[in-house]
Parts: sequence; C-alpha cells; structure tokens
Amino acid sequence: MNSKQLAEQILRHVGGEGNVNTLVHCATRLRFKIVDIKQVDLPALEALEGVITVVQAAGQLQVVIGNRVAEVYREFGPISTLLNDSREQKEESPQSEQGTLLGRLVDVVSSIFTPLLGAMAAAGVLKGALAIVLALGWMNTKQTEYIILHAASDSLFYFLPLLLAITSARKFGTNVFVAVSLAGALVYPSILTLFESGREVSFWGIPVVMMKYTASVLPIIFSVWVMSYLERFLNRCFHESVRTILTPFFLLLIMVPLTLISIGPVSITLSEFIAHLFVSIYHVNPIIASALFAALWQVFVIFGVHWGFATLFINDLSVFGRSYLKAACAPAVFSQSGALLAVMLRTRDPKMKALAGSSFIASVFGITEPGVYGVTLKLKKPFICAVIAAAFGGAVVGYAQSSAISMGMPSLLTMPIFYGDGFMGFVIGCVLAFVISLILTLVVGFTDIAPEQPASDNATSAQPQAAPARMMLAGESIAMPLKGELIALEEVDDKIFSSGVVGQGVAVIPSEGRVYAPVDGEVAHTFDSGHAIGLRSTSGAEILIHIGIDTVQLQGEHFTVHVAEGDIIHSGQLLIEFDIEAIQRAGYQLVTPVVITNPDAYRGVETLPHQQQQPGETIIMLT
Repeated sequence: MNSKQLAEQILRHVGGEGNVNTLVHCATRLRFKIVDIKQVDLPALEALEGVITVVQAAGQLQVVIGNRVAEVYREFGPISTLLNDSREQKEESPQSEQGTLLGRLVDVVSSIFTPLLGAMAAAGVLKGALAIVLALGWMNTKQTEYIILHAASDSLFYFLPLLLAITSARKFGTNVFVAVSLAGALVYPSILTLFESGREVSFWGIPVVMMKYTASVLPIIFSVWVMSYLERFLNRCFHESVRTILTPFFLLLIMVPLTLISIGPVSITLSEFIAHLFVSIYHVNPIIASALFAALWQVFVIFGVHWGFATLFINDLSVFGRSYLKAACAPAVFSQSGALLAVMLRTRDPKMKALAGSSFIASVFGITEPGVYGVTLKLKKPFICAVIAAAFGGAVVGYAQSSAISMGMPSLLTMPIFYGDGFMGFVIGCVLAFVISLILTLVVGFTDIAPEQPASDNATSAQPQAAPARMMLAGESIAMPLKGELIALEEVDDKIFSSGVVGQGVAVIPSEGRVYAPVDGEVAHTFDSGHAIGLRSTSGAEILIHIGIDTVQLQGEHFTVHVAEGDIIHSGQLLIEFDIEAIQRAGYQLVTPVVITNPDAYRGVETLPHQQQQPGETIIMLT
C-alpha cells in the first residue's frame, strides 16, 4: 500500500476528518487528537498494511508507521485540511477530556516541539561537527567559513522563540503571525540592548525586569497560550468587519508589554529553577540517575510519554548550553539495536529475520519504534535484556557526566551533538549497552518463531514443537456466529474488508439480530459503539465480527453488548444483540464480515460455499 492509500485508509478508520482535532507526527508515529474515540475503528486501523501498531496514550491516538511516517503525513494535505494552519479546532467530546494531567501535558509538548526536531537535529549535528573541527585545530573562530557555518548551526536556537511561536499558535488555535510578531519583539535588537545595558526600564511607571529571551522556551509558550484566550475574548468584542485589524492591534498592544513585565520574567525564573532542580538531583548520584533514566527510556517511548521530557532537554540547553538527561537516554537506543541484531542472528523464521534486520538498521539511525513494537517487545525477553543493558550503559554515561549540546535522536549520525566533556565515556556507554544487549539476548534467548515447514509425506516424521508466540497454530473450525446468508468477503461493499486487508474470512447478511460466540475463548476487544467485537479462541485464532458497514457512527444506538473485554466465553454464548430494522432505517448496510485477523498463523484459511447457515455450523476451517 502506497503512502497516499495508507493516509486515506487511516483517515477513514479514525472517523474521518471531522473526528480529528489535530494531527502531528514524530519520527515514527502519526499523533491524532481525536474528538470522539468511539468513532475510531481500532481493529481495522491496526490491521492496515503499513501500520505497525496503534497506541492510545498521553491523550492521543498514536498510529505507529515507521520510517516513512513523514511521507504518509504529507499525504493528508491533499485529502484533508488537517495540515492547514487556519483550520479551526473542534470541541472535543467529554471522553477526550478525561485524560490525565500528564497526558494533556505530553500532548501539548509533543505538538509544539515535534515539528522542530528534525531541524534541531540537523543544526545540532552541524554544531557538534564544528566543535570537533575546532578541537582538532582544523579551523578557528576568526575564519569567515567558521562564522558562516556557526550562524547556520546556531540560528535556530538563537531565534527559537519565533519557531516556538509558530508551533504554539497552531496548538493553541491562535493567530500565527501575531504570535511570531510577539516573539520577534522579545528578541528585537533594541530590547536586547536594554537588557545588556543594565539600566532601569519602566513601562508607563510599571517597572520592567529585563531578561534575555534568545534561545528561551517557556516565555513564548506561556505568552501564546495567554494570547489565545485574549484573542477569543477580543473577537467577541469586535464586529467581524473590523475584527481582522482591531484584534491583532490590541493583541500586540497588550501582549508585548504584558510579556516583558510579568510573563517573561516569571517564565525565565521558572526555567532556571527547573533546570537547576534537575541538575541538582542528577549530581546527587549521576551514575544511578543515568542508569535509571536509560533503563526506563524505552518504556517511556512505548507509552508515548517520552515527549514530556523534550521541554526539560531544551530548557537545560537554553539555560546551561548542555543537557545531561539527554545523553543518558542514548544507551537505551543502542541497547535495542543490540537486541535486534541478536534476534536477527538467532531466529529461524525468515519473516522475523527480515523484520529484525531492517529494524536493526533503522535503530542505529535512531528509529527504535518498529523494532520495539515489531520484534523485541513482542518476543518479551529481548526487550528485557535491552532494558538491563541500557542501565549498564547509562551508568557509564552518568559516571563520565556526558551531555548533549543540542537536540536530536541519539544515533550514529547524531554522535557529534554529544561532543564535549565526557564524550569518550558517552561512546563507551553506548557501545557497552549494545554489546551487553546483544550477548544477553543471545544467551537468554527467546521463544522462537518456527518457520513454516512443507507438508511431509511421512506423517510420523513430523516432530511436535513448542507453541511459541507466532508459530503455525493448530487447525480449528470457526462456527457461524449469527443466523443469515453466507456470502464471499469479496462481495462486501467496503474495500478494507473485501480486499482482505483486515483478514481472511466470510461475510453474513443477518436475518436475526443476535451474535453468538463461534469458538471457546475470550473477549479480546469490545467497543462502546457495540458494532464490533474481537475474540481470541483457546487455540489462538483471532476473530473480528463487524456488524454492518460504518455502523460505528450510530455510537452504540440499537446495539446491546452482553460481554466485557477479558470475559471467558463458550461456543454458542450470546455476545451482542442488535435491532436490524432500526439500523436499516438509519440507512446502514447490515452485512457482517467475520474475519480471521491472524491468518499468517495458519497454513490455510478455507471458507465453506455460500449458503444459508444456522448459528453453530462450521463456516471457516483453519488448517
């Protein structure tokens, strides 16, 4: 599936453009702020070719794509208005506001900083490379070549408030150009001159404590946040015929002095306090602090809350010019690389070997999510080995008191951003994490995925194998889950199901509004909308029963679910009741796909001929 098709299908399964408040992306994930989570079809979203996994964390719906996430993200531009700066954000449903304070904070931080990280990494690598060149004596600070390249590496950080004004204005839904003008005033040459002169400054009798705002983080974010509320108030005060002039006029008139008088000094003081607090904690025992941070870093990544630390990293850089915590997370990246290499060397399954190999290459360049979700976390033991190895590497980095001089994902390409005091300790720590993880994973091992073997003519020659995570499962039969007419899945008027993207199976045109369990097992997924249910049989078959097409839009009306997620079920047990006539009157098709969502775990998925079937009769054979 190409990037355009994938973007279209993702947009469809998240409930359409109308169900998306904001969309940003990081190195591997599309991060949606959803209006109503009930409208999201999670099973279909996770089953899309090109989607590694879907995570609900930090108040966001995170769709993990992998290395081509930027390409997929750009494809949302032609098919929606989600990438438009002028797009109005929608009011979110009560469900979306129930996230924790940490979740909302992570959402704000990731939305503001994510768009800048690529440019930050590039500038940081250049800054680090220049530091290395100076240390080697290949260039000096008086050379015009150095001055030009230094300007290229430092301009982003010097004018950081202007860039943060853009992303903050997008996040808080306020005028981008007024926000940039506000930031520009903070770094305006005459304002800097007042700060450097040390003279007393007042604004109509109100004393102004001058601060240096170049490379600052919190002042502009807080100012734009306040400005967003003031803008909404002013828009209510002025008629639309003069609003476009008067609202920006009063925003600048009020916000620039207000920021210089109160918001700016308070924010700078807070920035310095936070930076000194974390550095003080770090220096109590840098070895233990770095080891714990390195060990937990990939856990933070799994839940998507690692972006909450971006503010701390950048704040340390703006206050001290370096970040110790940023360096401490690097061994966690290289430990995952070691575990992935071990899996690639040890596994006998060609598919897992190929996935581990490609993920290993991506990980050494800083992209760990595909390897974590697709390999190490799925196999469990390699992930644990990587966490242990990261702690050892982090301890060495802490002992050397290594630090980062810029932002950027830790990788082979970004090593220069860690140049300075403790750089050799940083390199040793990362290498140690890689080697320990590699050896631990090879020694401890994991439950391997047996490769598919061709059928043998001599039945007695087949040796029984343990039941690993993704080995070929034993065959079983799937019963008809509801009364009606059986049709081919290809006949379903929905490309996602008919194309087999979600899985292999059949569809039923129901004649009775009752869904029964087709197997013994457990309820893997339920939905508030009641329109679908995911089951897992006792032998490992994963089954999705999706009642109707687009019926998620009914938001639970006309559906009654009799089981809960995690319940143990028995074949023939009533799962869901639905009102056929009411759903049809609402204009929805009731054709119900019954699909096996893990067909790769079987050698074959055979469906019975199309006919009238009764609940309990076999309709799918898994071999």
